[in-house]
Amino acid sequence: MPEESDEKPRPAASHALGQPLDALSIAEFDERIALLRAEISRLEAAREKKQAANAAAAAFFKK
Repeated sequence: MPEESDEKPRPAASHALGQPLDALSIAEFDERIALLRAEISRLEAAREKKQAANAAAAAFFKK
């Protein structure tokens, strides 16, 4: 029979807006900050791509 350990796998880091922060450790704050910064970068890149597509469409149809 496999031996059960007291250590349960940690769920993947995630963050919900307005979530209580009292129980988080410093390491958990750092993980969430990194996660949110990566998401901000992803959103900015998608926004820039959409802006470029909109500008190209506007330029094409103005001719």
